[in-house]
Amino acid sequence: MSNNYKVAIVGASGLVGRTVLRVLEEKNFPHISYTLFSSNKSAGSKIRFLNQDYILCELNENSFDNHFDYAIFCAGGTVSKNYAPIAASKGCIAIDNSSYFRMNKNVPLVVPEVNPEDILSNKGIIANPNCSTIQAVLPLKVIDRKYNIKRIVYSTYQAVSGAGRYGIEDLENKLDGDNLKKFPYSIYNNCIPHIDVFLENGYTKEEYKMIEETRKILHKPNLAITATAVRVPVTNCHR
Repeated sequence: MSNNYKVAIVGASGLVGRTVLRVLEEKNFPHISYTLFSSNKSAGSKIRFLNQDYILCELNENSFDNHFDYAIFCAGGTVSKNYAPIAASKGCIAIDNSSYFRMNKNVPLVVPEVNPEDILSNKGIIANPNCSTIQAVLPLKVIDRKYNIKRIVYSTYQAVSGAGRYGIEDLENKLDGDNLKKFPYSIYNNCIPHIDVFLENGYTKEEYKMIEETRKILHKPNLAITATAVRVPVTNCHR
């Protein structure tokens, strides 16, 4: 990058936000200034990032008045719903990690190595797919290009990190019964075929996300897909 860019990280103090910061440290892009946003609960505290202390700013409706080029949203669907349109209205491109905008027909759902051309159709918001979908569509795109895929059967085994900090604590503390913070059953030494809520069609929301997101990314709205998503007792790594 040859110009100076201003980038906002929304949800910087959360599990996903801190991972985003680690990746940005690894990339170490030049000519970028960062502002880190959080809820009022964490605002005012410090985060060590790029060898300096950043003070977390409280996110509010005026946060994007000071022009940003990009905002990476990693604070959940409700925050994205409320604030990504505000960011876009101020000329900022919002890159959203939640599921809120993924199936919006006016919002491109992008994996850069698979469908980068879709970025050009953005109207201020770009959606990031589900973590399991991202892994899957990378090889599927190549296979589809060569063989024209007719059907996909997904089986995913997802680590507790996908459930956030409380999911990790349930596993690490071997929590059970009334002490559970995230899961309906103990995840320690257990597998739970239940990620997110169940829908009327019998799939969980996580499974349905994979089905619909894959269709959108591959531009195959009628592709036959079925999915099973299982939470497994490991801290990191989805398969």
